[in-house]
Amino acid sequence: MDLFRRPWRDWLGDVAVTAGAVLLGLLMLQASLNDFPEDSKTAIPRDIAIGVVSWIVMLLWRRRYPVAIALVMTAAQLTASTVLGTAMAAVFSIAILRPWRTSIPVAATTFLTVLGLFWLAPLSEREFQEGIFAFALLHVALLSSGMLVRSRRQLIVSLKERARAAETEQRLRVEEGRLLERERIAREMHDVLAHRISLLAVHAGALEYRPDMPADQREAAGVIRQSAYEAMEDLREVIGVLRDDRPGADPERPQPTLADVSALVRESRRAGGRVTLEENVPDPGRVPARVGRHAYRIVQEGLTNARKHAPGSDVRVSLDAGPDLDIEVVNTLPSGPPPLPLPGSGAGLVGLAERVALLGGDLEHGRTGDGRFRLRARLPLGAAHGAGTGGKGDTHGSELL
Repeated sequence: MDLFRRPWRDWLGDVAVTAGAVLLGLLMLQASLNDFPEDSKTAIPRDIAIGVVSWIVMLLWRRRYPVAIALVMTAAQLTASTVLGTAMAAVFSIAILRPWRTSIPVAATTFLTVLGLFWLAPLSEREFQEGIFAFALLHVALLSSGMLVRSRRQLIVSLKERARAAETEQRLRVEEGRLLERERIAREMHDVLAHRISLLAVHAGALEYRPDMPADQREAAGVIRQSAYEAMEDLREVIGVLRDDRPGADPERPQPTLADVSALVRESRRAGGRVTLEENVPDPGRVPARVGRHAYRIVQEGLTNARKHAPGSDVRVSLDAGPDLDIEVVNTLPSGPPPLPLPGSGAGLVGLAERVALLGGDLEHGRTGDGRFRLRARLPLGAAHGAGTGGKGDTHGSELL
């Protein structure tokens, strides 16, 4: 039961308060023995029995129902002397657990009840004054000490909240500093890469317009110059995402679709690659833009890997749209290592796996038995319709690389 599931510190406090109620109740019973009839044998046991019930109620429910218990014990004082101690403990408890706007009226009600009991009791004027003064002092002491305990607890809670807020603020400051440092590094990378790419474009342009260069080499130099220019534009847009923080700013550029795969293949051919494209897509409009964008990236990664690891090899790109969109990029493997290995992060195929997983498709890659490397992906077409058709929000959220 939740009634008994409480921390040991709470149990310790409840036992201490209840013990005080028992002690004070027995003292009140001892002081009022003269008021019991001598021929009554049940009055004292009945008084103790009522006191035991009040102590059990105080032990179990003082934290959950402090106001109700205080009011019930105030009324129960009229039936048993031992309940006076429980009523005093209830005043202390309500001062701890409730604000002063509630605890002071309840304590005043309890004191007025005690005042009525003393008024009705056969006491001398001096005994009446001494008793009222003692109980008034007891009420003030219990009420003030309970309010002091409550204020101390609230102070500790507020200090903990401030500490948590300070930790959160510090964590946010650290995160902001990390983001600013990343932005600074990105800008420095932009400056360095822009310098190197611009040099590459200048030298490629010089080779392109040399009259003594063969036509195929001038065309290759033109492809290098154009690729360097596009790399500069891509780099500028990436840095623009970091720098442009105005509300409503949209640095997004149009994303590639399945129709752009043919242009990608032509660009690879101009760069000297032997690439063939087999396209079996009867209805390109049936292919959602989201699937087409990922298909473009898969073909782009396959062609890039072929240029890196098997330069000069024959590459076949196949697109087949049936119930699903099947993409296949196959290239022959060189007999030895490539003459000039290009640098790479090794995360290209990992990124493709994440793209395909987003659409619920399959990705396979590896060597075949006839000395070729095959990259194959299957992208579901039906599921992608429900996921969106490549709107602005979908485009931005699904681009992983």
